[in-house]
Amino acid sequence: MSSKENFKSALHVQEGINEPDSINPYLDFSKVKRKRVYTVEEYLKGILAGDRVLLSQAITLIESSNPRHYATAQALIEECLPYANNSIRIGITGVPGVGKSTFIESFGKYVTTLGHKLAVLAIDPSSQRYKGSILGDKTRMEALSVDENAYIRPSPSGATLGGVARKTRETIILCEAAGFDVILIETVGVGQSETVVKSMVDFFLLLMLAGAGDELQGIKRGIMEMADAFVITKADGDNVPRTEVAKTQIQSALHLFPPNENGWIIPVTTCSAIENKDIDKVWNIIEMFQKQTKENGYFDLNRKEQWINIFYEWLENSLKENFYSNPIVKAEIEKILPSIHSGRISPYQAGVKVLEKVLK
Repeated sequence: MSSKENFKSALHVQEGINEPDSINPYLDFSKVKRKRVYTVEEYLKGILAGDRVLLSQAITLIESSNPRHYATAQALIEECLPYANNSIRIGITGVPGVGKSTFIESFGKYVTTLGHKLAVLAIDPSSQRYKGSILGDKTRMEALSVDENAYIRPSPSGATLGGVARKTRETIILCEAAGFDVILIETVGVGQSETVVKSMVDFFLLLMLAGAGDELQGIKRGIMEMADAFVITKADGDNVPRTEVAKTQIQSALHLFPPNENGWIIPVTTCSAIENKDIDKVWNIIEMFQKQTKENGYFDLNRKEQWINIFYEWLENSLKENFYSNPIVKAEIEKILPSIHSGRISPYQAGVKVLEKVLK
């Protein structure tokens, strides 16, 4: 017998155990409570009755990207439309650190004490890498979140560039149908891409900081043209003189702009959300704006333009979704991506080739 045959390896493979079943054999699926699927009529009845659980579920339904939910969501929106358009829609934006959530809580509590029903649509930025969102705005508005006349709905911004969630317009309709007569839309932050929020609100409020160089942010023409009012926050303690300086600077900059077509003279004010100081002034400004624009017809004109924007936005989203869900498009894109990656073809040429193939 050769030495090779007598050789015993030091490596021993122990016999393992069988992989357990992926499903618990002791689990009785007949006792598992499944989520109830509501009809359009049940959703509508609950929304009109002020059922916040059904309202939240309905908003989740219209935000869903699942094709199976599309028909129900569209039918529900149509059913809610006759009960909508009865609120003042307010967009709120500002640079990071300006205290949007703190301001909204103080402002919201003041509004509800006046007898109004308030819905806050808080848009949180989504991670473009992990596609997730923290949705922590509700935790930063502890007092407002337990107010029986307030409803806070955090939503991820997704891939929307305008700082608002993809279905914010439809969410507004549902909230109005539920009886909320003041709608606040808190965006992810300020920037030139925030212009889309202006197209869906009646009043656009820009929050500013003083003493940190942020007052210069307000002098950017694009932002100033959109704002219906400027509010400099954190006007308390040692910061009060700086807020007054910022107020004067912004007022001076506003004189360089032509008058608004709606006849509204843009006001600049200060407030302290922590001390609940001058919050009433902000609400008074919004009420004056609403009164003036309703009297001169601009309010209704703006609402009609919002419907046109919704039409184009719906067409754009539908075309995009249908295009990328097309099996031929998917196959052509997958086929041509390696050529783009290797540099054999430019992205522009690749796009033309895909369109030519699809549109044949």
